[in-house]
Parts: sequence; structure tokens; C-alpha cells
Amino acid sequence: MSNETGILYICATPIGNMEDMTYRAVRILREVAVIAAEDTRHSRKLLSHFDIHTPLVSYHEHNKGQAGRILIDRLLAGESVAVISDAGMPAISDPGADLAALAIEQGITVTPIPGPNAALCALVGSGIDPRLFTFVGFLPKTAKKKRELLLQLADHPFSLIFYEAPHHLRETLGEIQKAFGDRQAAVAREITKKFEEFVRGKLSFLREHFDCREPRGECTLVIAGAMATESPVQTADSAGLAAAVGQLVAEGQKKKDAIRMVASEYNVGRRTVYQAVLEQNP
Repeated sequence: MSNETGILYICATPIGNMEDMTYRAVRILREVAVIAAEDTRHSRKLLSHFDIHTPLVSYHEHNKGQAGRILIDRLLAGESVAVISDAGMPAISDPGADLAALAIEQGITVTPIPGPNAALCALVGSGIDPRLFTFVGFLPKTAKKKRELLLQLADHPFSLIFYEAPHHLRETLGEIQKAFGDRQAAVAREITKKFEEFVRGKLSFLREHFDCREPRGECTLVIAGAMATESPVQTADSAGLAAAVGQLVAEGQKKKDAIRMVASEYNVGRRTVYQAVLEQNP
């Protein structure tokens, strides 16, 4: 076994435009002993385009335990490994993060090779404050967990970045508006590709826009933080607030969560909603 370990390269690849591949990424992919790819069939097209003939091995969410141990053994033996995803920067909403953590635990050098990233491209093109932001990625698949996470984020003061599949976009925009109120937002799709599009406006406008136009391509959502919210979305008296809470409870929400959702939707304090519920149901 070599006295020196290899290097694990976290290597970004294009998210839609081959011209975004860096010279350094091409060189690293040619020099390493093996490339760990999320989808080897997809990655072969990329490697072929740049005349890269390095062996590929499969590394993805469903085999990361066994495949990760094999890759770590190779790194410990002195071989260098590059990990790539289907598009963009590995480890961002991607199992490459687990491999990087394993390597660091073993004292192996981990080196990122910068390149395209959909979240940052969407943020800087959104028109929404980029100085402080939180990357969320994909929301949970189950309705309950998705709702719980959105409620946790409703008062978050930083700009928020989400990934979403096109066939879920309309539903997700509605759920975000319900939890956050009608904030400024942007949807970026087909980033770096020929039909790249940014749609900017209030969440209500984005919902109307995509009700009329079928969204295509992977989408990135950027939502203004809570402190950037402008005027109240809706107004309601105590009876209206209490009725809104009652409706959510009837739909299966916990009372505490229902109060938080109504407070966000009507842009009022949770204490105000709680007091309204007490007044209507003494």
C-alpha cells in the first residue's frame, strides 16, 4: 500500500451547456484513476465529448454504502478519484456529500473543482437579495413533512433556494404561498440551455403564469426572506383568523401548526391569531 493517500476530487460538470466545462475539470478527469458517476450511461456522453477515457464506476444513492467503501480503499491505496453527478456540483442535493465525509474521516484530501451550479445561477439572476441566503434543495416528498419544513422556514429572514421537478412546480408554489404569504419570488428553468427562462414576480403571479404554461425542465425557485416581505397579503378580523385556523384543524393540522400557517398567510403575529382563537372559542 502507498504511504500517501490519493485525492478525492469533487468535480463540477455542466448543467446544460458543454461550454461551461472548465479546462481544469477536463484535466482532472483525465488524470484520476477512476471516476465515480451517479449515472454511468449519462456520464459516458460527457466524457466522450471531451475525449476522456478514464474508467467509470457507479456511485449513487442506492449503492453508496458498498461503493463508497471500495472507493475509500482505493484512495487509501494511493489512487486519486473524481466524483461527478449528472449535472452541476456533486454533494449539493447529491450522495457525493457522503463520500466526501467518509474521505475526510479517513484523513484523505478532498479537493473541490469549481463549476456550474443551478442554485447560485438562479439566485444571482433572480433579482432577489443574494447577500444572505439558505439553500434548501428538494422539499420532502410526503405532504406532512413538506408542510412541516415550510412552516419552519416561514419566518426565516434569508432568501431561500429550492429545487423542484416541473410536474410538481405548480403544487409546490401553492404550498409555499400558503405557508409564506404572497412573497416576491423567481423561477429559473433550463439554466444555461437554449431556452433558459427566468419568471419573476409575486408567488401568486408565478402560480398564474404556470397555470397557463406547462413548465418544462428542472426548476430552481428563489423566494424572498421573511424580512423582505412587503405589505400584508390579506386582512382579517378575529372571526376570520379563528375560522381559518378551524379549517386547517379540520383538515388534520395540529392547532399549533394551524396558528403558525394562518399567521404567515395573513402576515400577522402568531400571538394575534392565538388570541383570536381564544376570543371565538372561550
